[in-house]
Amino acid sequence: MKPDKKARAAAAPATRIARLRALLERYNYRYHALDDPEVPDAEYDRLMLELRAMESAHPELITPDSPTQRVGAAPSAAFAAVRHRMAMLSLDNAFTEEEVRDFDRRIRERFPQLAEIAYSAEPKLDGLAFSATYEHGLYVRGATRGDGETGEDVTQNLKTIAALPLRLRTDAPPRVLEVRGEVFMPFAGFRRFNHEAAARGEKILVNPRNAAAGSLRQLDPRITAARPLDLFIYGIGHVEGGDLPQHHGRMLQVLKSWGFKICPLVRAAKSIDECLAYYSEMGASRSGLPYQIDGVVYKVDDLEMQRQLGFVSRAPRWALAHKFPAEEALTTVRDVEFQVGRTGTLTPVARLEPVFVGGVTVSNATLHNMDELNRKDIRIGDTVVIRRAGDVIPEVVRVIAERRPAGAKLVVMPSVCPECGNPVVREAEQAAARCTGGRSCPAQRREEIRHFASRRALNIQGLGDKLIDQLVDANLVRTPADLFDLQTAQLAALERMGEKSAQKLHAAIAASRQTTLPRFLYALGIRDVGEATALALALHFRDLEPLRRADQAEIQKVQDVGPAVAEHVVAYVHDADNGALLDRLIGAGIGWPPIAAPAQGEFDGKSFVLTGTLESLTRDAAHDAIAARGGKVTGSVSKKTHYLVAGADPGSKLAKAEELGITVLDEKAFLEMLAR
Repeated sequence: MKPDKKARAAAAPATRIARLRALLERYNYRYHALDDPEVPDAEYDRLMLELRAMESAHPELITPDSPTQRVGAAPSAAFAAVRHRMAMLSLDNAFTEEEVRDFDRRIRERFPQLAEIAYSAEPKLDGLAFSATYEHGLYVRGATRGDGETGEDVTQNLKTIAALPLRLRTDAPPRVLEVRGEVFMPFAGFRRFNHEAAARGEKILVNPRNAAAGSLRQLDPRITAARPLDLFIYGIGHVEGGDLPQHHGRMLQVLKSWGFKICPLVRAAKSIDECLAYYSEMGASRSGLPYQIDGVVYKVDDLEMQRQLGFVSRAPRWALAHKFPAEEALTTVRDVEFQVGRTGTLTPVARLEPVFVGGVTVSNATLHNMDELNRKDIRIGDTVVIRRAGDVIPEVVRVIAERRPAGAKLVVMPSVCPECGNPVVREAEQAAARCTGGRSCPAQRREEIRHFASRRALNIQGLGDKLIDQLVDANLVRTPADLFDLQTAQLAALERMGEKSAQKLHAAIAASRQTTLPRFLYALGIRDVGEATALALALHFRDLEPLRRADQAEIQKVQDVGPAVAEHVVAYVHDADNGALLDRLIGAGIGWPPIAAPAQGEFDGKSFVLTGTLESLTRDAAHDAIAARGGKVTGSVSKKTHYLVAGADPGSKLAKAEELGITVLDEKAFLEMLAR
C-alpha cells in the first residue's frame, strides 16, 4: 500500500470516531443538561456501541474525554457543584439474553467455588438519579448525578419531595449516610399536572422522565414543590460510623425501616435464570405500572463480592441494566389522514414508514389535533421520533428539523368529512374540528356502537370491531337500539360467524339489558361525560326520567359538573333523535336496580386507599366518586386509613390493611356504599 493510501486508511477510523464523539456529546448535553432529548435512547445506545467497538479496535485513538470514559454531562452552572465521595457511575446495558448470561459467566469465573450467584433484581426507573446525605440521622444535602464525579446541589428541591425522610427513623443512625435513588413522576401525577396546566393555558410537560428531571432542577424550589414527584432509594454510596447488612436485599429492608421509600418490586434472585424470569415478568406488567421503567437492573447481592468485583472505567462489574426493547425510534411520515371519532372529532393520524419499536412494528401514530400538529410543526416527509409505551397508541414526539426534505408538505384540515362529505366545523376556543353529519356519518355510527358495547359501558362480550364494521356497513345497525332487534340468523350470516357464535353473541346482547344507571349513562356517549360524571349524574338524579326533564341549571347542581358539560347533557337528552333512541332502549328492556337516596356523612372525612383493578370503574372515576362525597383517597395504607377498596389482583396494600385491622371493601361492597 502506498504511503498516501495508508494515511487515508488510518484517517478514516479517526474521522468516524471524532464524529461519533461529537454527536454523543451533543446528545448527552441535550438529554442531561437541558432535559430535552434530541434522539431516542435506542439511537444513542446504537452510536455508543459503535464508538466502543471502534475504540476497542483502535485503542490508540482513545482519549480521556471520550463519552465512553465518563458518565453523563457537566452540571448546570446555575447550581453549586457537589463532589461525590464515590462516583455515581451508570450501568452497562444488555439487550439480549446472551449478554446477560455473559455477565453472569464473568462473575462466576471470579468466584469458581460458587455454582450460582445470588442477585437482587429491580425495575430500572426512567427518572433522574440523585444522592441524599444524612449526618447523625438528619438530611443535609442532595445532589444530582451530573457527570458521575460532580453533581448539582439540589438540597432544597429534593427536600420538597414528601417521600424523602428529613430525619431517619432510628435511634442509632450512622454518623454519615449517603443514599442513592431515582426521582420520578408517576403517570397519574403527570397526567393530572398536564390537564391542569392546559386548563390554565400553560406549557405542558413532554413526558414523565423529562418532567422529573426538569422539576428537580428548577432554580426555585417552590416550583419543584408544586410538581407531583416521587422517589425510590436503591442503594448506598457512602457510610461512616455505622454497620449495615452485607447483602443488598437486607440492606434495603434496613433503609426501609429507617423511613426510606424502596421500590416494592425489588426481588431476590437465586440465579441468572430467575433474573431472566423477572425480566419477562416486568416486561409483561410494565404497561400496568404507575411509573415509567425502561428495563430491569441486576445486582450481585453480596456486598463483599461487589467490592471484590470493583469497577471498570465507567460502570460497576457487579451490576447490569437489562433494557426493554426501544420505545422510541426514528421514522418518516409518509402521509397524514384524518379519522372521525364518536362525537365527530377529526383526529389527524400519521401514516409512517414501518419501524420496530416497543416490541412491535408501528406504521401509524396519533397526532392528537391540529393545534398539536402545528405546535410540533409536523409535515409529510419529515423524519420524526415516535414513542410507544405498553399498549398505548404510538405518538409522534418531535420532528428532527435538520433532516426535513425540501419538499416536505404542510398538513391542512379538510373542509368536509372524509367519511360522509358533510361540512367540518371548528367551534370557537376548541382544539377539535368536528364532522356535522351526526349519525348519518358511518364513522360516527361505528364509534357510537363500539363505545356503547365496550367493557365499561354495556359490556357486550363478543361484539368486536370487525363485527361492528360489518353490522354498520350492511346497514343492520344504525343506532345502539338496533342491536337489540338483531336475530340469530342475521348474525350467523355475517362473515366468520357460525351458528354457535351467533347464538353466543345474541345471548350476550340480551344479557347486557341488565346494567346499572351509571354504566348506561356512560354508554350513551354524551360529549364530555366520562365514567365519573356518569356516576355523579346517576347518584344525583337516581333515575333516567328526572335527568331527561332537568334543565341546565339543575344539572349544574351535580358535583363537579360545570356549564360546558351541563350544556352537552341538556343538548343530548332534549334532542328529538336522542329522545327517540332512549325510548327505544328502554322499550328494548334495558334496566337497572333502583338507586337509593345517599346517606348523609358516610364518606365525610374518611380516608380510602384503592388497590387492584375495578371492573365497574376506572381508578380515576372511583377517586372522583369518593371525593364527591367528602372522602379522600391516599396512596398508602396507615393506621389513619378507614377503608381499603380491593379490586382484582390487589397488591401488598391488602396484606398491610388486614394486618392493621382496616375495613376492606370488595368491589360489590364499595359500589353498594356509593349507592347509599
